[in-house]
Amino acid sequence: MPYPYDHHLYYKDADMLRFQPCAAYARFFSASRKVLSDQPKVKQTRSHAKSDFERRIELLEGQQGRSREWYPRFDGPPNATIWTKIETAKKTAMRLSPGTSDTKAPVSVSGRVRSVRVASSKLVFVDIERNGHTIQVVFNLGSMHADTANDQAKAAFRKSVRRGDWLTATGYAHKTGSGEPSLAATCLPKLDSPSLHQIPAALEDAETKARKPHVNMLVDPAELQTHVMRGRIEQHIITWLAQKGYNKVNTPILTSGAGGAVAKPFETVAAEMSNTKLNLRIAPELWLKRLIVGGMDKVFELGPAFRNEGMFLTSVDSTHNPEFTMCEFYATFTTIEALMIQTESLLHNMFTFLASLPHEMTSHLPDSIVHRNFSGIQLDPYFPDRFARLPFIPTLEQAMARPLPDLSSSTAHTDLLDLFKHVELPLPSNQTVPNLLDALSSHYIEPLCTEPTFITEHPAALSPLSKSFTCPITGQLVSARAELFIEGREYANMYEEENSPFEQRRKFEEQLEYRRQVDPDCEAEIDESYLEVLEWGLPPTGGWGMGIDRLVMLFTGRKRIGDVLPFGTLRNVVGLRGRWRGD
Repeated sequence: MPYPYDHHLYYKDADMLRFQPCAAYARFFSASRKVLSDQPKVKQTRSHAKSDFERRIELLEGQQGRSREWYPRFDGPPNATIWTKIETAKKTAMRLSPGTSDTKAPVSVSGRVRSVRVASSKLVFVDIERNGHTIQVVFNLGSMHADTANDQAKAAFRKSVRRGDWLTATGYAHKTGSGEPSLAATCLPKLDSPSLHQIPAALEDAETKARKPHVNMLVDPAELQTHVMRGRIEQHIITWLAQKGYNKVNTPILTSGAGGAVAKPFETVAAEMSNTKLNLRIAPELWLKRLIVGGMDKVFELGPAFRNEGMFLTSVDSTHNPEFTMCEFYATFTTIEALMIQTESLLHNMFTFLASLPHEMTSHLPDSIVHRNFSGIQLDPYFPDRFARLPFIPTLEQAMARPLPDLSSSTAHTDLLDLFKHVELPLPSNQTVPNLLDALSSHYIEPLCTEPTFITEHPAALSPLSKSFTCPITGQLVSARAELFIEGREYANMYEEENSPFEQRRKFEEQLEYRRQVDPDCEAEIDESYLEVLEWGLPPTGGWGMGIDRLVMLFTGRKRIGDVLPFGTLRNVVGLRGRWRGD
């Protein structure tokens, strides 16, 4: 069937237009104007938006009446039509010859209006989008019979349809003369949910983006694609681990004692236990190892963790948020080398998976490493087959051009302070032995890790929960540990778990001693409950953890952790309540 852009629509059979019309939308556009004084008004806090908002409300009230009628229940497509996805209708249209339609059966598609182009009083083009797919709907009002829509309804539609509305359109898959896949509408669309506000072309300032994250997703496709890709990344990790035989578990988030990593926890109380201090977990580590002791061979968890820090970091470090997502897994009889190999395998597999996604899912993420390394049909892997390995102490000594002091001696703390003077480095705020070593690594070793690199064999003082051994090269006590760094940023941490309750107690006591060197009044306590768990027998176990937020940043190319969180950082989330109230 020909359909040139001549403002006319020709049908072989007029009965094609006589199937059940979209009654709800016809009533919507043919109803007489009726402004109801008892209609609730949505509070507006900005004067420049209020006028448009009120005009929109009045227009809808005049055309349909009560606001409860603007949001009908979804009851499927109109009679005698097939409700289909936009991408399916578009594929059907693509197979047609220019200027023809598939008139075998009418179809209905639903989506949000992305643009409206009124060509004339009789011809309106509406682009609707859903789930990343867009199709042009052609409304030739002149060809629609009176039993589908009268002149008043047609005029009202032309005047009222706006960007942001959700609607269901019915018609035939069609390819225009210029080859544009479209839907040739046979009746007016059904309004599913109106947009009461004008969707801006873009949001420029950070404050507005933080205040209206839902609007920012509407105007910036990169926002939506980032969060969709995040879901794919998390699901792929879960699937990959399940295929390797790991069991997914859920451990407590609210507990007495944060457990795991050394960090400041969030504190709260429960109404029924007001005398007990509770914490949001810092990490699921100790819980997962309890499950290994209990008989589970391979376990993992992907979920939230909390650290009461990171709110006021500058733009120099934009990778921290007090609430973040991490994945940890534990497997019995696993070495540190095996953990590094699994890490390489996971990231290779992840890269291949994301590179295979449809282009429209990542088209607005130009800084994604998937795009950065794709040229034609040849994929240049971002990740080498084997990541580089840098042993901590030899690499540090080579970079400093001087040896590290004996870290097991009683003078290790003062020796490290003297070392900082010799190399003219500023001291960290908390000058414990672990913090001093960490500062040296940050300055000398981490910048070397531009490509994916494992830093290995850390000094034992940095890893109290890891197995340790004497390095045959340096003679220092080091841990069976590795950290993955990419472009100078940490992504994963892994080690062979300390399973001796006696060694673990010694290491806990050593950590307390480090703290007392700078804070004699330190009140930290040894986790006796965890030591009791080890007394029941923890088999040789490998443990692994990765920050999901940073991984999403890597694969999407986003620069700040707030960019990969749907509602931004904690500061943004806390501010939303007041912003929505207009405070």
